[in-house]
Amino acid sequence: MGSAECGRKAAWLGIEVADGELASALTAGCSKMNRPVYHRGMEGDDPGTGVAAFILAGGKSTRMGSDKAFAMLDGRTLLERALELAPSVTKDVRVVGGAEKFAGFAPVVEDVFRECGPLGGIHAALRASAAELNLMLAVDVPFVTAELLRYLVARARGSDAIVTVPRAGGWQPLCAVYRREFGDVAEQALRDGRYRINALFAEIRVQAVEDEELALAGFSAGMFRNLNTPDELEAAREAG
Repeated sequence: MGSAECGRKAAWLGIEVADGELASALTAGCSKMNRPVYHRGMEGDDPGTGVAAFILAGGKSTRMGSDKAFAMLDGRTLLERALELAPSVTKDVRVVGGAEKFAGFAPVVEDVFRECGPLGGIHAALRASAAELNLMLAVDVPFVTAELLRYLVARARGSDAIVTVPRAGGWQPLCAVYRREFGDVAEQALRDGRYRINALFAEIRVQAVEDEELALAGFSAGMFRNLNTPDELEAAREAG
């Protein structure tokens, strides 16, 4: 895409950028920057609730070999499990992913920065949200509970941290609560070609919910186990 075309696209989107900045953003790492696309239910947002939940379902599922969102576990797809779980913290529940796949299940938010991994999904969610607190939940973590999600939201409400995130065997950024302010941090990182979510935590106020706290509250680190491969999915099925 040439600089003139980038300029026309910027004008169409209503984005003001310095010369060359948009072209850099469009060509660095991610495939390109897209206009936010929202589907179903966006006009019904109630900012008074203060909380929104987003199911991150836009991954490529390369290791699984098929779309993880539609993998079956205990008679339900992983997407169905997540969509049943998220309303435990808010009525404002949306899926981040492709509208052609997910618009029939819930309101959908599509990535602005395509092909940038989970950070691109979190960015799109925060740009679409009117809520201050935003729960991000990966579609492939089927063992988290409603009680855990409510606990994380409660901890986020009681803190001015930009991100409230469990640290159970490592950071768990795909089962965490983000304030809208993180959208600015994510956008700058995406423009700079930095896609690792955990690396951004050193730049902002983070409230870590540690292993010990989780255990005292009755939550195990195993809740954050995700399913990436057919073997992991089969093991989860056998465990029942």
